[in-house]
Amino acid sequence: MSDEFEHRYLPVPDALVDTRVDVALSRMLGMSRSQAGDLVSAGHVRINGAVSRKSDRLSLRDLIEVDIPQHRVQPAPVTGMDILYDDDDIVVVNKPVGVAAHTGPGWTGPTVIGNLEAAGFRIALSGPPERQGIVHRLDVGTSGAMMVAKSELAYSVMKRAFKERTVTKIYHAVVAGHLDPPSGTIDAPIGRHPSREWRMAVIEGGKRAVTHYDTLELMAGAALLSIHLETGRTHQIRVHMAAVNHPCVGDVFYGADPTQAERLGLERQWLHAVQLGFAHPRTGKHVTVDAPYMDDLDAALTLLRKPR
Repeated sequence: MSDEFEHRYLPVPDALVDTRVDVALSRMLGMSRSQAGDLVSAGHVRINGAVSRKSDRLSLRDLIEVDIPQHRVQPAPVTGMDILYDDDDIVVVNKPVGVAAHTGPGWTGPTVIGNLEAAGFRIALSGPPERQGIVHRLDVGTSGAMMVAKSELAYSVMKRAFKERTVTKIYHAVVAGHLDPPSGTIDAPIGRHPSREWRMAVIEGGKRAVTHYDTLELMAGAALLSIHLETGRTHQIRVHMAAVNHPCVGDVFYGADPTQAERLGLERQWLHAVQLGFAHPRTGKHVTVDAPYMDDLDAALTLLRKPR
């Protein structure tokens, strides 16, 4: 391989399973989808040793090999990541979709930590090197309010608060159909799908998972929900909603209607971490931080609200 290329091996993160390889690479490497597509078209991408096509979809056990031209190695900066709250101890951002909390195996694309550091924010030094300052995370494919600790005090206090579930985390989700009852609780264990391990599922013997929901608005064939998580399992909201036959709109990975997703312009699930409520780590005063919807979610909601 020429010195003009960097050769990388990339395992597939959970959040990108069943994603097209060009879309996955654009997120993992922080490049545009067209740049990723050019790499695939040029034969620079292989999946399990075989040259890939752009339409190939990824599974959890796939290993991606990619030859990256050196001038494309640098991750793209995070755009649209607004600062919602900032003081000497913590910063809360409105994390866009396609941005990871931090670097990790198979991910060299944009991260919350990387962008905050590039913008000059001080980050707590506590925690593993790649996760310094991280007190909780959002999936790459989920947008919304995410907190990062700036001081060591905040890291210690807020890490414990999230673990002990004293932080209120509210999500909004648009799901298919209308839930009956309109408010309720889903208490069903979640674990790896027995035959498709890249998915999570409600299974006997899984970890306890509890989701509380309230219907905020009814639309034709869909409902806007406010959701409070009592537990924090991987893909919990998506799995629970799919299990009761009301998948998040746009979430084709968990059974949503792909035609509807295309009509609404959604390339991901309609799910947003809309609010964090917590006792401030230094003063103890209650703080509530709200995260506005991202543009793609706003646009889809506008379309759903239009009378047919």
